[in-house]
Amino acid sequence: MLDIFKKQFIEVIEWTENTDGVLAHRFPTLDKEIQTGAQLTVRDSQMALFVNEGNVADVFSPGRYALSTQNLPILTTLLNWDKGFKSPFKSEVYFFSTREQIDQRWGTAQPIQIRDKEFGVIRLRAFGTFSYQIEEPTTFYQKISGTRDEYTTSDLDGQLRSMIITHIATKLGQADTAFLDMAANQSKFSEQLKSELDLPFLQYGLKLNTFLVQSVTLPEELQQYLDKQSQMNLVGDLKKYANFQAADSISAAANNPGGFAGAGVGLGVGAAIGQQFAQAMPGGGAAAEEDVYAKLEKLHGLVTKGVLTQEEFDKKKAELLKSIS
Repeated sequence: MLDIFKKQFIEVIEWTENTDGVLAHRFPTLDKEIQTGAQLTVRDSQMALFVNEGNVADVFSPGRYALSTQNLPILTTLLNWDKGFKSPFKSEVYFFSTREQIDQRWGTAQPIQIRDKEFGVIRLRAFGTFSYQIEEPTTFYQKISGTRDEYTTSDLDGQLRSMIITHIATKLGQADTAFLDMAANQSKFSEQLKSELDLPFLQYGLKLNTFLVQSVTLPEELQQYLDKQSQMNLVGDLKKYANFQAADSISAAANNPGGFAGAGVGLGVGAAIGQQFAQAMPGGGAAAEEDVYAKLEKLHGLVTKGVLTQEEFDKKKAELLKSIS
């Protein structure tokens, strides 16, 4: 009789979510028994799971319940309540947050190597956000959270990111879209990846609500090369190149103590470089009458000023020497 009075009975079962990012919470039932008729409260953003001796028994959606044989059908069968068993019972109770976990970040820790339609083999990095929520608490309990006192988004973060990056690498590796066209197709890219990730998330009892690709970029060193290539494309039009040099000198002069006083000098230098570069090319007016060695001297000067690369100079040098051989 004394043992009966020493027992602690649970009459109210509920969970108040005081911390963001908690996905699963085990209600403390250690050395306690749940009183028959105890009140179970499951809030709008929650679901509750009763586990008996390691086996999932009953699942409760949002609402208020007085625990009895009517609303614990599986547990009733396990405990033989159908034969008039009315005493308190021991069972583990787990609460699951079904709130949408927003602003979850993903990104490629290492660049992904792909074969681009325009640039050939390049390395890309991608970043974005996603959101999800628990859809099937039984599946989530059995595959993810288990009997832990608490399971959070940070505990799950690594697994979800790995799953996302695997699909990202596969998608980018197919090279269906050229890198320069990816920005224009970012929304479509996001929708396709979400569709492909829906099932993997569901296998963990999760629903993927949103998936966004926010940026696809080249590593810094490759981006610098692309920028340089874009600038060098101006060399195809010598007039544009001269104008570009002149405009660039204005910007440089504006940052000098002399301000725009040096702008005239910059314009003169830009025009002179453009004129000198034009004269050094075949058919460049008076340059056509100059001998080969004078042309080479001019071209070498452009290399010194950084207008031409060594590779471009060597190529032109070979052409000029060949013309006198």
